[in-house]
Parts: sequence; C-alpha cells; structure tokens
Amino acid sequence: MNFSILIRIAFLSCWLIVFGLLLERDYFVKTIEVRETEILKRGREESFMGIYFQGERIGYVKNRLYKTDNQTVALEQNAYMRLNILNESHPISMDVKAELTDSFLMKHFDFKLSSPFYQMQAQGEVIGNDVHFTLLTGKEEIKDIIRLKKPPFISTNQRAYLLKEGLKEGEKIKIPYFDPISLSGKDTIMEYRGYEKKLIKGRVYKLHHFIETFSGVRINSWIDDNGKVIQEESPAGFVFISEPEFKATDIALKGKEILSAVSAPIIGRMPDITKLNAIQYRLSYPEGAEVELDTDRQQLAGDMLTVTIESLPAINSLPCSGYDNELASTPYIQSLNQAITDQVSDLVDENDPPLATARIISEWVYNNLEKRPVLGIPDALTTLSIKKGDCNEHAALFAAMARNAKIPTRIVAGVVYYDDAFYYHAWNEVCLDDRWISLDTTKNQFPADISHIKFISGETKEMIKIGALLGKLTIEVMGTEDSLEQGKHPN
Repeated sequence: MNFSILIRIAFLSCWLIVFGLLLERDYFVKTIEVRETEILKRGREESFMGIYFQGERIGYVKNRLYKTDNQTVALEQNAYMRLNILNESHPISMDVKAELTDSFLMKHFDFKLSSPFYQMQAQGEVIGNDVHFTLLTGKEEIKDIIRLKKPPFISTNQRAYLLKEGLKEGEKIKIPYFDPISLSGKDTIMEYRGYEKKLIKGRVYKLHHFIETFSGVRINSWIDDNGKVIQEESPAGFVFISEPEFKATDIALKGKEILSAVSAPIIGRMPDITKLNAIQYRLSYPEGAEVELDTDRQQLAGDMLTVTIESLPAINSLPCSGYDNELASTPYIQSLNQAITDQVSDLVDENDPPLATARIISEWVYNNLEKRPVLGIPDALTTLSIKKGDCNEHAALFAAMARNAKIPTRIVAGVVYYDDAFYYHAWNEVCLDDRWISLDTTKNQFPADISHIKFISGETKEMIKIGALLGKLTIEVMGTEDSLEQGKHPN
C-alpha cells in the first residue's frame, strides 16, 4: 500500500474513538447528579437509530432493554457500520451487554469491538465507585481499576433525566462518564439550548435541543418530551436518527467514500519542504478545541504557527529524566510485555547509545509492518503479532519498543501534507538531551519533516480531541525559512 493511501486512512482510528464515545455516551456508562428511578414502562423495549454519513445510511444501532427474572435490568446494544474506504467496504461492529440495577446503575458489562483485522473485548464490574475491568486484545489479558467519583449510571436513548433537571435555556450541567474504549473517565458539559422546531427526514418536530461538549468536541442532540433521542449530529458529518427497524437496517451497499470528508484544505502553494528547515502556517480551527501548538519545535503567535525541524543530538546523548508517564506500560502500549522485550533485545544491545537505539527501532518498525488500514484501537502487542497497521499502529508499536529500551517516548497526532491537502496522522517523539525530537515510522523520517503539524500528544483517550478539528481545520502556507528571514510571502 502506498503512502498516499496510508495517510488518508490515518484518521479512521481517531474517528472510531469519536464514534465510540458518541455511541457509549448515548447507551453506556455515565454518572449524573439525579438518579433515574423509573423502572421500564413495559417488560421489553427495543429501539433503532440509523447512522448516516453525508446523507446516506451506513449503519445502525439497536438498543434493547428488558427486566430479568431477578428484577435487574438487562441492556443489549449492537452497532454495525459499513465504511467505504477507497471504494472498498469495511465492516465494523460494536456490542455491549450489561446488567443494571432497577435504577439503571451498572453492575457489570461486556464490550466488544470487531473489524477485519482487529478484535477487542473489555469486561468489568462495579465495586463501590470503581470499575474493575479486564481488557482482552486477542494477544494479552490486562486487569486494572478505573476509579470514579460516583457509581456509574447507565443511560439509554431514553433521556428523561435531562428534562427532570429543570434546565433553563443556556444553563449547563457537568456529566462525568466512563468510556469502555479508552478505559478512562471524562467530564462532559451538557448545555440546554431550548425547545425548538427541527426538520428531520421531511417531518417537523418540536424538540429539546442539547449541546454536549467534551475535549473540544461538540455534539448536538434533540430529544422529545418523553426524553427519547430523535437525532444527534457528531463530528465529520455523521448523524444518528431514530428510525423503525426496517429503515435503520437498510444500509447502502457501498455509500460515499469517507476519506474525502476529513482532509484539511490548504491555501497557498506548498514549497519543496525536503530542502527547508522552517516554515510558517496560518491556522483556522474551532474555538475551544483542546490543542497543543506552542510547544517543542512549534511556536505559535496569534494564528501564525512556525515549525522548525530539529537537529539531532550527539550520539552519546542521554535520555531525559523525570518522564515516568512516557516510560510507562499502559493497556495499549504494553512496553513490559515479554514479546516486546524479546523483540527489542533482538535488535539492540543495552550498551548502544539511546539515539542509535531509537533509530534502529524506528527503521525496524518502518520495514516490518505491512502498511494497511486496521480499524481498531491501536495496540502495540497486537501490532507486533499481526505486523499490519496504519500510522496509529506504527506509533503505538514504536512507543512500546522505545519505552522498553528506557527512552521516554510519546505518541503525537496532527496533520501531515500530501498531494495538495493535509491529512490526519500520528507519529512519535522521543526525549534525548533534554529535548523532544519528532520521528515518523510510517515515512521513515527522523526527525519528521516540517509538514507535520502536532495538535495533541497522548494515547487513545487523548485522540478524541482531534474530533473537534474534523471538517473545520484550514491551513494557509505563509512563509519558508528564506521568506521568514526576509519578511516575504512565498508567493
């Protein structure tokens, strides 16, 4: 697979996380100040929502709630999509099973994600305020605890609790929730926008409008007087609409090609960056987006961003100290796993200089991974096993191997230029000689070229922040290193 295809699919893992958070936000674990105490109005309830992309139905969500024999509530929720990626159909499914109290507080859950090259399962139970979970990636079993301030609460597409809050137009509430994909807790802000008319599929409804914000991502929801969600709009043009089963499951055979919607347009002429050490861009992106621009090799002044390529440190430079998080083994960056240790030991000697070690690992990842889309949550151990992946898998595997070699390493995400546009991308940074240096194992660049613009750093739970930029980012080329020195525009 050539590089142009690879970078165009890079955003999909990020969007999958955005989609998953939207999905579980509707149907999965939350906590709120008011407990929902009403039991189901009837013994069984089943509802469907169609998933649309640019006006075409590409999937559906099925939600089923029912009372069990022991007077608890069972939740069964299934989501299915077919994504058109470069005119090939890629199926994705997500499934949740959970047992709830009659107040809709979670007792335990089972979450599954499946795509052609990826399988993930998380199981957990609530003990007090904490979620004790086991993560199964197909290659490793990981046990951990997520500590929450309150017992987690199940929300379905019946959200009468929001109306019971008695919110007035413009008022906001904070809702902490648990995300089963990134296995983390987050706070979301829900703002009530009032009672309004909304045209949905040719029919006019009077609905309550809510805007939800988390990590800079904005989601619009419209619910009826009974608290049922009628429509939701998520980043990058995805829409959820309440529909009868026969409509929701009538999915387009191929649908519109998804990647054309997410590249960031470029204004101006991109110079030959292979001969440049610095460049300046003017950025336009949504207010409130949680981005990291004025850091390391990037300098931000107003809306003007200057990116300067790093010089590599001396061969005998030492790793930075004080970065325990960037050396840690995590559920998706399993740097202490024996398979990761064995692979690193096969490549480098513990006496090799850290710079040489980083370069060797980087080149090995570049040369040994088949570059193709893997629609899932980037996981270093699975990537090492299947040796397939896009930029997200490259970055996760390099991070695990470099951390195993005692080099502080982080995953960063942003955009990279290719073929008259900027595409969402992930790469790495290592800390040597008291400074962070970029590298891209997808392109085999160390350091990465100056078309790489970093917006965030972190792992899966941070990737959601990219969602705030999808379809709303523009980049204008303002100057190269020569024109910057002379105060001239490149055109």
